[in-house]
Amino acid sequence: MTIYISQGRYTAAAIKGMSAKPEDRSEAVAELFEAAGARLISWYLTLGPYDWLIIAEAPDEPTMISAVLAAAAGGSLSDITTTVALTASDTTKAFQRAGELTAKFRSAGRADYYGVGIDAGTEIGEA
Repeated sequence: MTIYISQGRYTAAAIKGMSAKPEDRSEAVAELFEAAGARLISWYLTLGPYDWLIIAEAPDEPTMISAVLAAAAGGSLSDITTTVALTASDTTKAFQRAGELTAKFRSAGRADYYGVGIDAGTEIGEA
């Protein structure tokens, strides 16, 4: 399954409510993710621009997004961002594939095309 990292902020009302009645939110989040077909790996309260961070795994983006949207629908979360995370092994595979594709791609403004030099005798824009 794919690993996802989500971060977000609590609304002022959520912070006020949790301060009055503290609770372990990781349990509720884990149950939500399980119901969606995903799994919560870890949950953190964070300092900085975001109040919380979760690491989860899901079989696909729609599953992850549905869990995040369901959590946000309650109105206590804002500014949510979700990022796909690759393992070191998957990263190595991605760079290997990128290297293979590089030979088949011509960057904008480059004179070579698919690794073969092109010399038309004129510069771009000249007629």
